[in-house]
Amino acid sequence: MIIAVDGPAASGKGTIARALAKRYGLPHLDTGLLYRAVGLTVLREGANPENEAHAMAAVDFDEALFDDPELRGDEAGRAASQVSAHPLVRAALLNRQRKFARQPGGAVLDGRDIGTVIAPEAEVKLFVKATPRIRAQRRHAELQRRGSFVSFDKVLADIRERDARDMARATAPLKPADDAVLLDTSFLSIDAAIQRAVALVEARTAAAA
Repeated sequence: MIIAVDGPAASGKGTIARALAKRYGLPHLDTGLLYRAVGLTVLREGANPENEAHAMAAVDFDEALFDDPELRGDEAGRAASQVSAHPLVRAALLNRQRKFARQPGGAVLDGRDIGTVIAPEAEVKLFVKATPRIRAQRRHAELQRRGSFVSFDKVLADIRERDARDMARATAPLKPADDAVLLDTSFLSIDAAIQRAVALVEARTAAAA
């Protein structure tokens, strides 16, 4: 079984995807980390993440980056959104994601184009969303816990900027798949959001049985 979990930054898709993977005993891939790794590599090389050639030079990043705390920082997130707008970068990372999705037994993947591009054949597709302000509150609290004291207004501006860039890009824009189930986590606790996601998966798989 392939479960695709898409949605914008700080919507809760990663937490939900990890919980679903644990519940169903499936491997999980946070595809956003691939783009963050590319973006962070570009930044560390002193290059420009908005330049496609610079981003392409970073697609063979060192996988040790996955254990780097900086990968989950706000700067890496902004760079990830920038490099993910490049069609060549998306094409370069496409096969890695598809191979993960199509491994025997299935997998859970979260990102922005799983249900539309990476695994359109997924048995279950969820699109997780929340209001920009609530997502900014979550991200701001997360950054504070990590010792990064960025202002809330800046975090909110970054969220809105990333949303606009992700939805407007020509290649694999952020949007729900036609057969995705929407899950709004704006006013749900983490536990309630996970329970709702499980219920949606159970309903979808029961309907397909």
